[in-house]
Amino acid sequence: MTSKAKSLFARRRMRVRHRISRLAKGRLRLTVFRSSQHIYAQVIDDAEGRTLAAASSLEKDLRTSLKTGADRAAAAAVGKLLAERATAAGVTDVVFDRGGYLYHGRVKALADAAREGGLSF
Repeated sequence: MTSKAKSLFARRRMRVRHRISRLAKGRLRLTVFRSSQHIYAQVIDDAEGRTLAAASSLEKDLRTSLKTGADRAAAAAVGKLLAERATAAGVTDVVFDRGGYLYHGRVKALADAAREGGLSF
């Protein structure tokens, strides 16, 4: 990634984070990190500064059932697993933090699977 692309990504990430902080109204934050080989998601309580639920395509049960950790199927599996863990922790309402990533492809697949799993955002 060039330095210009990194700075544009950082600006987009800060713009999204600012909007989330205005609209959150005490809700927890579902954040997504996407690498070239895997996808990770967490439900974070910013008031207390702790993670309530997390899931990634690196987990052993997902790794064996998935072809790769870098496709939409892996993102959907991570979203479903995260929704199960979040509802077990008593979380139903979150705000979606896509970071600097566009809401497309793997990020959208994760969000849709989390919604189907019981999270509302």
